[in-house]
Amino acid sequence: MEEKNSVVDLLERGGVLFDVEGKDTSEIYKNIVDSITLPEEVTKEGVYAALCDRERVMSTAVGYGIALPHCRGTILKNNEDQQITVCYLKNPIDMNAPDARHVYVMFVLLTANSQTHLQVLSQLASLFKENDFKQLLEKRAGAKELIEAAKKLK
Repeated sequence: MEEKNSVVDLLERGGVLFDVEGKDTSEIYKNIVDSITLPEEVTKEGVYAALCDRERVMSTAVGYGIALPHCRGTILKNNEDQQITVCYLKNPIDMNAPDARHVYVMFVLLTANSQTHLQVLSQLASLFKENDFKQLLEKRAGAKELIEAAKKLK
């Protein structure tokens, strides 16, 4: 995988949102999509619909209070537009996580190709196994701290 498509790079592009409001995934995804920057050729409505469609298939909650919302197919056209936005929820929600924990943080993944998508999901899964990284999430760390931790744990 090229370095420009690493978790670190995608986090740098997507950044962090704090106190995202919503009582369910539909409201939360709407608020997230309204807050992120997308390339001109991609509509907020299209991303919102794709995130909701994917969630209807199966919960994107992975445990530890973390969810990985993403689209079933690629939604972006250019690799340079790929991003991960970390979204801390104002109020945790039940997303039927495998460990039954309510989700308090989402990593919204938008990619341009399936190879990058799978590689980044794998990298994120590795990060979520690291106690130091999970502690940063629980403290609601900002983009700079998360990126530095991801660089060290890579």
